[in-house]
Amino acid sequence: MSKLEEIKYPVKEHLEIFEKKFKSSMKSNVALLDIITRYIVKRKGKQMRPMFVFLSADMNGEVKDSSYVAASLIELLHTATLVHDDVVDDSNERRGFFSINALWKNKVAVLVGDFLLSKGLLLALENDEFNLLRIVSEATKEMSEGELLQIEKARKLDVNEDIYFEIIRKKTASLIASCCAAGAASVGSTEETVNKMKLFGEKVGIAFQIKDDLFDYGNSGLTGKPNGIDIKEQKMTLPLIYLLNNSDWAAKRKIVNIVKNHNTNPEKVKFVIDSVNASGGIDYANQKMKLYHQEALDILAEFPESDSKTALKKLVDFTIERKK
Repeated sequence: MSKLEEIKYPVKEHLEIFEKKFKSSMKSNVALLDIITRYIVKRKGKQMRPMFVFLSADMNGEVKDSSYVAASLIELLHTATLVHDDVVDDSNERRGFFSINALWKNKVAVLVGDFLLSKGLLLALENDEFNLLRIVSEATKEMSEGELLQIEKARKLDVNEDIYFEIIRKKTASLIASCCAAGAASVGSTEETVNKMKLFGEKVGIAFQIKDDLFDYGNSGLTGKPNGIDIKEQKMTLPLIYLLNNSDWAAKRKIVNIVKNHNTNPEKVKFVIDSVNASGGIDYANQKMKLYHQEALDILAEFPESDSKTALKKLVDFTIERKK
């Protein structure tokens, strides 16, 4: 049994039922839409988001119909944002599969994203799940704000550590936070518990993103992600921010110039990666990641022992131990 299969075990049946419900939630009378949504389902990843929903629900009560609505709602809205992201980024590939825009062009991809978004909204409304809709809509808004803040700051590369954490809290952590909050809310948890689960998810999400940052400076053969991708996309990651904060004016100017104007030059990108490694930026980012990881575990420690709590702890560990 793989690590992920072991984590899934307490909610394995719920995840299997969810997959069927999620497929049916995307059905349409338009043949082209059905072909595309079937393709989306086929290329789905590790089920991380539904795992967070169902484990959070199971730890706080008994999984019910609302929990399936919560998981489907998050997947529909998140998948819509991914389809739109691929158009925005002009990306032809996602998780080793062709993107929707690569196969069916941008116009179709944008409309498919809109369709998935509306299906999510309707799913919540048809089931009178206004609280779940509020939780997930808030996350979707934050994700958009995070992306736009990142684009705004990438122009001048004036990202300090506070802004960096604001970007990743909105862009990445808000989604995992909404999974945990929606899972708890779906079983009738108190507002205090829902907020606690949201904060737990936020801490996990931040640790998850810092781990992603570190992949950019690691061994690409081990991580499955080529080195320097974030540099080529002018993304200000934590190790790079640390390097800039600890460089003199001339060195800082040189690094910023490479990231802004020479980010496709392999030798210059390698120089930035080597500089980050030499500066202690990797160690610093690792320490920050472990801090958020521990803060997430501290919140989890407040809940009674259960199989789902143990699985959530393993899932938190997995986010910072994963190889890709």
